[in-house]
Amino acid sequence: MHYVIHAYDHTGPDALDRRMAVRPNHLDYVRDLKAKGQFLLGGALLDSEGRMIGSMLILDLDTEDQLTEYLQTDPYIVQGVWDRIDAKPFRKADV
Repeated sequence: MHYVIHAYDHTGPDALDRRMAVRPNHLDYVRDLKAKGQFLLGGALLDSEGRMIGSMLILDLDTEDQLTEYLQTDPYIVQGVWDRIDAKPFRKADV
């Protein structure tokens, strides 16, 4: 099952600094998901001025338990970068 994750950073004066401090760990984590075939697509969400304000990922997971595990272990979650997370099943349109 594919899942689309929209995650929005905390706001405040140190939000970008916190994101940048955790970013190497998050990218390593996502590289591991990619090596397992679970990361399909993702990147930073940007505001109108091009600043990072969150993330979007599409993951290919076998079970909801794997989604739950992801939502408990991504460094951006564990280290408090993301404030709001929306995870939904996703079906790609065949066009």
